[in-house]
Amino acid sequence: MKEEKLYPLKFSPILKTKIWGGEKLHSVLGKERIGNQIGESWEISGVDGDFSVVENGFLKGENLKDLILKYKEKLVGRSIYARFKEKFPLLVKFIDAKEKLSVQVHPDDELASKRHGTLGKTEMWYIVQADPEAKIITGFQNGISKEDYLSHLKNESLEEILNKESVKSGDAFFIKAGLIHAIGAGVLLAEIQETSDITYRIYDYNREGIDGKQRELHTQLALDTIDYSNNDDYKIRYSLEENKLNSLVDCSYFSTQLLHLKEDYNFKLPINNDCFVILMCVEGSTLIEYEEGKEEISVGESILIPANLREITISSKNCKLLHVTI
Repeated sequence: MKEEKLYPLKFSPILKTKIWGGEKLHSVLGKERIGNQIGESWEISGVDGDFSVVENGFLKGENLKDLILKYKEKLVGRSIYARFKEKFPLLVKFIDAKEKLSVQVHPDDELASKRHGTLGKTEMWYIVQADPEAKIITGFQNGISKEDYLSHLKNESLEEILNKESVKSGDAFFIKAGLIHAIGAGVLLAEIQETSDITYRIYDYNREGIDGKQRELHTQLALDTIDYSNNDDYKIRYSLEENKLNSLVDCSYFSTQLLHLKEDYNFKLPINNDCFVILMCVEGSTLIEYEEGKEEISVGESILIPANLREITISSKNCKLLHVTI
């Protein structure tokens, strides 16, 4: 029996209720409305307990973990399968912060492996939409000692020493493991990260969770995780040329480029056998054509292009896509 060929895979979003979530995932990105506090849409996930499920084509209903077990390097690429085996290495999301998130930090791979047996969490953000005066937190205003940090934390004056950055649509940020950060109220963004759900919550404005209790803080775990130096490389400065891949981040964990395609432009998407490609649509819509057929994605949708496909063409309807690979 002839084996059916792989094709661009769309997955059902995994929607997460958060106390800080809002309605933009529905109103702006077209996600299903399942409440008024939807904070995250996990677009493509290999996190244990939250494996993405295919929603298109003959593989509809299959989850990502089983697909990697079956197709191996054909799906994820030779070098990626050799490195990660059945573990999908990236988690991509859309996040809607109606209210500000807690101030938090993520461990690097070494510390996360030692403590939790998982990858660490380096990530990046692309701002899809932001309300007027919306801000994010990225590190400290100046370098600080661990002792001074603890003093501010004890005195609930941490906000006085944090760096706050105004944001607008199209801004991008690189959040390395160890960098204190928080998404502010009124921000809708795309997040690309290592496959990890390890977060150390540092400060939460004495806020109560859904259960009416103050949420757990991870003060001691965070102490050896935080980068106390003065960081000024968090904002990504990039050029945006139409109809080509513009580099945003190129690190050992992922490579992200921004593709701005104008009306009626056909772009030949480079694919190689070493790694898959993820496309996240952050503006407009587009048609992805391949040898066996075609798939359309619109703003708020994501798609996984298997590593063994060829002759992928993106027929633009005026769109912006995040192109993610390793």
